[in-house]
Amino acid sequence: MNRPLDAIAIVGPTASGKTAAALALAQALEGEAEIISVDSALVYRGMDIGTAKPSRQELATVPHHLIDTIDPLQSYSAAEFARDATKLIGEIHAHGRTPLLVGGTMLYLKALLEGLNDIPAADPQVREAIQARAAQVGWPALHAQLMQVDPVTATRLAPGDSQRVGRALEVWTATGQTLSSFHQSAKAAAPDWHIPVLSLEPQDRSWLHQRIAQRFELMMAQGFMDEVRQLRARGDLNPDLPSMRCVGYRQAWQGLDEGWREAEIAERGIFATRQLAKRQITWLRSMDSRHVIAADAPDALAQVLAQAQVLMGA
Repeated sequence: MNRPLDAIAIVGPTASGKTAAALALAQALEGEAEIISVDSALVYRGMDIGTAKPSRQELATVPHHLIDTIDPLQSYSAAEFARDATKLIGEIHAHGRTPLLVGGTMLYLKALLEGLNDIPAADPQVREAIQARAAQVGWPALHAQLMQVDPVTATRLAPGDSQRVGRALEVWTATGQTLSSFHQSAKAAAPDWHIPVLSLEPQDRSWLHQRIAQRFELMMAQGFMDEVRQLRARGDLNPDLPSMRCVGYRQAWQGLDEGWREAEIAERGIFATRQLAKRQITWLRSMDSRHVIAADAPDALAQVLAQAQVLMGA
């Protein structure tokens, strides 16, 4: 029954301390760990400040994977993550090390742990029709439509999440099947992983809100707006790309288009980040087998290390 671990996952909402916990665990393992990023924003090159990407020093402390792998003009799916992470887990084990899956993109983790069925590729004509409809009635109206045909998917998406609401409607329009049904049918063929999940979740939501605000204000002070201006100056990016729809970048792009003051951009970015954290926590609470650690506890890091030792049979 003492089955070896395939990996350890350290997850939680944004700003909950995942990076610090992962680095502390990697240090405790004395160089015998490698980190696989489970983050849909960290894959993009040139998006460093607004994604709170680990510093060069942190990246040099322990090997990291799936960070700075693609250009912001490209896209990266949950299925691609599951494929890449599976390959990396095998390679890290071949090195005699422990893979640490670290991040807050829950769909990526779900794809790895539960598998994804053969969801059809996007149909440009269907996508264009949905975009045109959204321009007429607005994304909240399309979210309401999705709630009628696929309430499982709609419940976990924000009404303004145009990328994911649009994708779910694409799948429904093209196949007559819901996106959630594809996900559910994939569970039957789920990989047989032994990957315990350590979940950093704050007991006091205001603690997380304060950390989100502090981090966003620090990003602004570090030159986040200049980073966005450089991305805009490339000339080949647009606000509808998945990269530019990342929280923070979306608000900064719109603010530059509409002439908002930086204080307003920060305020909107902080609010959007809080909404993201709320959705992440909802995802996490649906994972019954996770090991919950109070992110706002004074000994949160010590709890992560102790729990990891138990899981590894130390």
